Formats: sequence, C-alpha cells, structure tokens
Amino acid sequence: MADVLRAGLLGVGMMGRHHARVLREVEGVELVAIADPGGDPHGVAGGLQVLPDIDALISAGIDIAVVAVPTRFHEDAALKLAAAGVHTLVEKPIAHSLEAGQRMVEAFAGAGLVGGVGHIERFNPALQELRRRLAAGELGAVYQVATRRQGPFPSRIADVGVAKDLASHDVDLTAWVVQSDYELVFAQTAFKSGREHEDMIIITGRTESGVIVNNIVNWLSPMKERLTVVTGERGAFVADTSTGDLTFYANGTIPLEWESVSTFRGVSEGDVTRYAFPKREPLKVEHEAFRDAVLGEKTDLVTMEQGQRTLAVVEAALDSARDWDAVGL
Repeated sequence: MADVLRAGLLGVGMMGRHHARVLREVEGVELVAIADPGGDPHGVAGGLQVLPDIDALISAGIDIAVVAVPTRFHEDAALKLAAAGVHTLVEKPIAHSLEAGQRMVEAFAGAGLVGGVGHIERFNPALQELRRRLAAGELGAVYQVATRRQGPFPSRIADVGVAKDLASHDVDLTAWVVQSDYELVFAQTAFKSGREHEDMIIITGRTESGVIVNNIVNWLSPMKERLTVVTGERGAFVADTSTGDLTFYANGTIPLEWESVSTFRGVSEGDVTRYAFPKREPLKVEHEAFRDAVLGEKTDLVTMEQGQRTLAVVEAALDSARDWDAVGL
C-alpha cells in the first residue's frame, strides 16, 4: 500500500461536497479524482477535472473510493470498484435492495477488500462517548434504548422513504451502542405528505441481548430532534446528536422519606451530569476510521456486513408495517 492513499470520489452533490472537503483534510489520504455525471454544482473540484463516470474514476489509479451518489446507483459502482481492487466507502443505506447489498458484501469479502457504509451517526461525539462509557460499565446492565429523529422533509431525498434514509441511522447506532443485533421488530408507517414513500415510522423491537428498543422517525415535524436515550441499571444516558452533548441522569441512592412516594419500588432522582469531551466532526472521524481500516487496523467503521444487517432490519420493519405483524430476524 502506498504511503499516501490515492482517493477517488463518485458524486459531489449535497453529501459528496462534504466528502470532498474532508478527504482533503485527512492525513495520509490524497483526493486525486472526482467523478459526477451531473458536473460540479457546488464547485468543490478545485483543480481536478470532473470525470464522467465510475469507469473514468477507476482509470485514474485510485486505492480507495467514496461513493456518494443516489442509493440505486450504489451496487453498480461498488461492484466495479471491487473488481478493480479498490477499498470503498458507500453512503448509507448500503443499497436499494437486500439482494444488491448481498452482492456487494460478497464482492468485497471475496476480493479481500475493505467495504464500509457511511452510517455517520456512529461517529457523532456524543454517541462515541456514550459507547465508551457503556463499555466501561458505567450504566451497569442496559435495559432500553429509545431514539427520536424528527424534522422537516429534505427535498433532496427522492428515491427512498424515511425508513431507509433516516431510521437506518437509528437501527445502526442502537445495535452498535448495545453491541447486539435486533432480533424482533414491529413497526407502523404513515404516508401523510402525498409522496409514494412513507414519511413516518415507529419501530419497536428487541435486541438479541434482550434490550427493548423504540425508534421514532419522521419527516413531518417542524422541530428537529436527534435524541438517543439509553436506560439501565444505574440511570439513563441522553445523547443529543444535533449538539453533540451527552448527559447522565443517575439513579438516586438516598431513601425517600415521603411515604406516599416511597411505596413505589423503583428508582429515585439522583445527580445530573453533562460531560465535557472533545467534539470532532463526525465525517472526519469516519474517514479516519476508513483510512485506518484500509491500513489493517480495527476501527468502528460500519462494515458492509453491518450495513446489510441494518438494511435487513429496516426492510423487516417495512414488511411488519405492511402486514401488521411482528417480524423476527
């Protein structure tokens, strides 16, 4: 492997423009080629020529690639990159279908290449800190994870519904935070805005480790919310991924003297702590994890296998909502 990884970027739209910026900032990586059949709407190419397609990008002689085009084009680009021996990070979701995602998983595994999926919330500083504290045992046993991801509709999303676009974030981060896959889901969807895809979904589920889960996601709220609440033996963590803040609500240890309340055999209010920690840009941390994975290190990069598992959970949730029945995974 070269001392500096030669990087190619497919797609310089709303997300691709950020990848272009960050690829130029990551040590040990050099952005050498950009391709987008739609040109360069945000003017991020700099001195680079904007190539017409994935084949031209591969011909530029790249070691790694980032695929930031609409979901339905992921499979074609990824399979060509795998065949060319290029380590690849595709934006989430992994693919437009489970069959396409599985072909991508097998292509990269068969070629011995790093294949990653850009579930960027895993790299949010609040969730990174939460995961570190859970791993250290600060919460004790984990009982429940509840997430809320709500806000106005993003007009740039046209090819998938809110489940694949947004709920996939919550499915990935929930499974990662508790280090256990979903084993059962039941979901409800709503179609309120006149588009063909769902714009609201609630997923209720359980992980293999027994943690109960609730993911509330929609594109129809005038207020933007990005919250993850993890409740356990010693209290509750609240991660706000829009601000990067992490707060801990401890279970109180002082016996309550008010008799009418103390008959309830539950927890009591304890100290509340908001932690201070470095808040680095999630996309840059993700790119560093991708680089390090390519260099053979163990990182938190979302593998294609994990991205495929997340897509399977989301598809199961959509099946559940359609059939009005719980779905096992």
